[in-house]
Amino acid sequence: MSSDTPRPGEIALPFDPGKQPPDAGLVFIGRIRTPWTDRHACPRNGRDSQDICRIEIDPPYAQGLQSIETCSHLFVLYWMHEARRDLIVQSPAFDSRSHGCFALRTPIRPNPVSLSVVDLLEVAGTTLRVRGLDCLDGTPLIDIKPYFARSDAIADATVGWHGQRTHPGRRSTAI
Repeated sequence: MSSDTPRPGEIALPFDPGKQPPDAGLVFIGRIRTPWTDRHACPRNGRDSQDICRIEIDPPYAQGLQSIETCSHLFVLYWMHEARRDLIVQSPAFDSRSHGCFALRTPIRPNPVSLSVVDLLEVAGTTLRVRGLDCLDGTPLIDIKPYFARSDAIADATVGWHGQRTHPGRRSTAI
């Protein structure tokens, strides 16, 4: 758990979820290689980054890559291993209001699982070259799934609080 002091409006759990007995088994199937070694240097959203990253699959899982070269885009699920896990309510720097962690895309949550849709650029053995990640170099990989535009994209999906951001000293504005 990070020693970061909560911002005004944030609420920390009275325990560290990372120290609770596990409910399920989880295995990492590889590592993600990125240009970022400091969390402040990571992009806030991988889709905003043009940096090329590598996903390295561990040898026992190599056969799971069969046919992946036919995919243009993938879901990548990864474990944000350096994220704080005890903040249940957060005050994002871009919004003066507080929100529950489950209403945010932050890696700061009881289980720091992150998800990105990436562009698959190349497959070379057990290494995938991709664009669209937002994690530290060495981040543990949980899973990869194909992205199906027809079933995975919902054009009219909304996050109501995000459409009415407020910033200190400014009126609420629709985005």
